[in-house]
Order: sequence, then C-alpha cells, then structure tokens
Amino acid sequence: MYIAGMPRKPASARPPSRSLALLEDQLCFALYSTNLAMSKVYRKLLGSLGLTYPQYLVMLVLWAGDELTVSEIGERLFLDSATLTPLLKRLEAADLVSRTRASHDERQVVIALSAAGRALKAKAQKVQHGIFCATDCSMDELMTIKRRLETLRASLLESA
Repeated sequence: MYIAGMPRKPASARPPSRSLALLEDQLCFALYSTNLAMSKVYRKLLGSLGLTYPQYLVMLVLWAGDELTVSEIGERLFLDSATLTPLLKRLEAADLVSRTRASHDERQVVIALSAAGRALKAKAQKVQHGIFCATDCSMDELMTIKRRLETLRASLLESA
C-alpha cells in the first residue's frame, strides 16, 4: 500500500506476508521495550549521580562542549525548548549548570556547566562501563547496532 508523501519501495523491499498484527512482530514494540529495559539499567546506574536519563543526556552534550544555547542542545538531542526548559531548570536548581541570556541575542539562553557539573563527569565514567556490561555484546556488535539505529532514525525523520 502506498501512503501519500511516503517514498515508494520496490516490491522486494515490502514487509513479509505474515501477519503484522501480532505484537511480537512489531518493530516499534521491539524498539519501545528495548528502550524500557535500557532505561531501567540507566536508572540504576544514574541513581548515585542524582540524574535522570534525560538530564544525563544534557550533561553528555555539555561535557562534550560547554556553553551551548538551548536550541543547540535541543538539536543534538532531538528535543524542543519546551521539553528542555524544565529539565534545564532542574539541573540549574541542582547547581550543575547555569542559564544566562546570550549577550549578542537576549532571546537565546546559554547553558554552561558549573564546577559541580564539570566534576560530575568523572563520576559518570562508570555509567558507560555499566551499560556495556549489561548489554552482553561486544564493542563491534554495539557499534553495528548503533549505526543501524542511526540509519533507521534518519529514514524515519525523512519520512515524517
């Protein structure tokens, strides 16, 4: 079936003929349930840092490049400012970041790491090791999965 606005795929690229009405056959459910499982592992690992998973993602972005605008962080995380703003306010209340208006454009808010936010990076190093161990995959397997998911995300964004 062709859906307006969606790219056409050759007949050989069609889904298998078996019923896709079954939950276990749904790609979206495999992604969703895997995300739930990953979130449980992250929740356990991030508890000692006092961070939620979305806060951890923001901190990863800032640890890679400090003093970014809300929109720059949003672009990296695929989040809009309405979603990010409350999260950033909680990080500021925890004294991990500061939020200031950009001097060149007061409509923009610049997020910078505090000393406590920078210090937290060293403690967070164990999180990635914990995730790696929990996956029971080799580094090559994880990198292959990551690349495939990035390709899938790009295709889905292009189709949306």
